[in-house]
Amino acid sequence: MTGTYEVIVIGGGAAGLSAALVLGRARRRTLVIDAGEPRNAPAAHMQGYLSRDGMPPAEFLAVGREEIARYGVELVRDRAVDVTRGKDFAVALASGRHVHARRIVIATGLKDELPEVPGVAERFGKDVLHCPYCHGWEVRDRAFGVLATTSMSVHQALMVSQWSKDVAFFLHEVAESDLSDDDLRRLAAAGVKVVPGAVAELVTEDDRLTGVRLADGTVHAREVVFTAPRAVPQTDLLERLGAELTETPFGAYPVVDGTGLTTVPGVWAVGNAMGFAEQVVNAAAGGYRAGAFINGELLMNDLDAAVPA
Repeated sequence: MTGTYEVIVIGGGAAGLSAALVLGRARRRTLVIDAGEPRNAPAAHMQGYLSRDGMPPAEFLAVGREEIARYGVELVRDRAVDVTRGKDFAVALASGRHVHARRIVIATGLKDELPEVPGVAERFGKDVLHCPYCHGWEVRDRAFGVLATTSMSVHQALMVSQWSKDVAFFLHEVAESDLSDDDLRRLAAAGVKVVPGAVAELVTEDDRLTGVRLADGTVHAREVVFTAPRAVPQTDLLERLGAELTETPFGAYPVVDGTGLTTVPGVWAVGNAMGFAEQVVNAAAGGYRAGAFINGELLMNDLDAAVPA
């Protein structure tokens, strides 16, 4: 139950599979460890990926797995629970297996923590959405609601107004006094209606969203609700390795260079494991870049070892 690889990729989403594809084509013995929990699993489709626009995320990943298999990349359904660094990297899996590699790619993504409002979790990915670039076109010109989670939700309300002229901004736990004069001016200019008061629940009928009910019982008819989940970076393995993290408004993420290399030599972070705003197309590009750089680094290291300077 042990194995030695040149590269182990932890995470089987767009970023991890893209890195593995490049490495497999470069004839590197590569293992992908996939826990099978993609962030975009609730979505019926993904958008904005040229030539793959509208493709279901599950189908996208299935095709990616088939492609890496053509080049001898192994994929195991398991979870990495620990990584240690010695002469090489040792990865412990939940199944009890231990595997080793010269280089590690962390592509564990992040998790979304949704507002605890009845109906939000049940409708997420259907008519409760978070990204207008991902879903705005599909729900354009409908009656939008934006559920505020922080004062930064103003930005989301302003953005979604580009896809609908009927937008209600539900302040929920945000006080109107928390909004700046610029916020109020821009919301008014965009035609966004500000609705104070806590939201009690989302109202549905025949498996579709029909409204937003406030704590006072008032119901506002809405067809779509946008909200910003709290992003929880999956940095446990990076922290175990001693990677330096930096705080952002969306959580703490690893410090990386232009290829995704962390402050730990031999460890790369790609996709949402290195930043909040990585869409599928960006994540795939980041994985490709890391895979190509890792291959080149391994090659040069081996050549230098064979012929010492």
